[in-house]
Amino acid sequence: MNYGSIRQAAFPDPSLEAWRTLAEKALKGAVFEETLVSHSDDGFRIEPLYTRAEPHLLPRANPAKPWTVVQRIDDVDPVRANKQALDDIAQGATGLALVFEGAPNAFGYGLPATPEALATALEGVPLNKIHLRIDVHPQTRMSVDWLVEHLTRKSVDPAKLDIALGLDPAAIFGGTGRLRMSIEALAASMPPSLAHFFDMGIPAILIEADGRVYHNAGASEAQELGAILAAAVSHLRMIEANRQPLQHTVPYLGFALSVDQDQLLSIAKIRALRQLWTRVQELSGVAPRPAKIHAETSYRMMAFKDCETNILRTTIAAFAGAIGGADSLSILPHTITHGLPEGFARRIARNTQLILAGESKLDFVVDPAAGSGAIEALTEELCQAAWAEFQAIEAEGGILQSLKDNKLQARIKATADARGDAIRGGKREVIGTTLYPVKAERPVQIIRAERRAGLTEGAVFCDQLSPLFLERLAGDAL
Repeated sequence: MNYGSIRQAAFPDPSLEAWRTLAEKALKGAVFEETLVSHSDDGFRIEPLYTRAEPHLLPRANPAKPWTVVQRIDDVDPVRANKQALDDIAQGATGLALVFEGAPNAFGYGLPATPEALATALEGVPLNKIHLRIDVHPQTRMSVDWLVEHLTRKSVDPAKLDIALGLDPAAIFGGTGRLRMSIEALAASMPPSLAHFFDMGIPAILIEADGRVYHNAGASEAQELGAILAAAVSHLRMIEANRQPLQHTVPYLGFALSVDQDQLLSIAKIRALRQLWTRVQELSGVAPRPAKIHAETSYRMMAFKDCETNILRTTIAAFAGAIGGADSLSILPHTITHGLPEGFARRIARNTQLILAGESKLDFVVDPAAGSGAIEALTEELCQAAWAEFQAIEAEGGILQSLKDNKLQARIKATADARGDAIRGGKREVIGTTLYPVKAERPVQIIRAERRAGLTEGAVFCDQLSPLFLERLAGDAL
């Protein structure tokens, strides 16, 4: 046998044109554009095949460290919440998210807004070994003071703390309709709050640009990113107005967003936020620092019927969050649309992340999406669309003014309505809801607790497609 002929053999260079010819032949008359090409909510094409792209490395803020496995603590009973927190840490969680009642993403539950509830929920929690997030009550200054008082009383080593406070007046206004927690109100409390953390030497995220409330109300990816950027810029203006040097205070600013079952767009959304924040810092005259991003699985995508399918949705979303480079990640339990999740649902949420990290090793490669033709293209398109949305919000007077004038939510409502029409009209299918629905529902186990009235929720996917907060913000709901 002539082995030399094998060595000299070569496959012909593939081309998109040749592939498309074969694909159209396989479609047997079906229209290529209608069958294989889809479009995002922002209108750009999602191709069935992409060529390899030039890689743009966009890793986590600390590439040497795995993402933080955050478990949500939102029980209305502080004693029970404390047991949940201790169990989660013992079983592998590396972070906790304490959610207070009235927070924009509390979904009707949450810890009582008292210092006693905070202290009880954190009793015995090794604060020097975990990441701690607090989704605050609208009276944010009180929450900050409670935490500082608790840390002082416990004599915790500040240098070993890793804390993120979700202080975002726009998200609070957008999620609850409460205008009192405006930029001006936060600005009045910011200097002493910053001083507390500067004096204690706590490496904390004190203020945050939170996009989850917009996503859960129906926003597209670009609308969510545009709102996040506008909120972050409003924070920079507030810091500058208080004569704090941006270079020293930017490390105290973080980000939160939602990831959903659209795997590619969720990956691209996180990477786009990193690029966009770098650009904002450059334009602000600040030496760019990597964004610290917390990702939470979408509340909007969670189905009420056949809620076990939510486990698949949150797994895909969590995968996207990890691959996209989120610094911390929280999975909503699959029964959350029915009420306060109990032990099994919480365990599934926690263990999904542990499997993705410990068995699938998704954190092993610094940025596995870099160089992917699809991801790089979607990242660039999202950056362009999000920047346009950001500029529109800025032209409307900034994020708070846009919300007060009902302009941002009008655009979000249009997007949500179009999505809802597509689902109801059969143009978009949802597995387990519009496609392959179960014939009989199984009982769902939850903790029996009263859902607090007067709290705004984002739209639950396919069950509550009309975002409630959009109408409530038409006036100043004080």
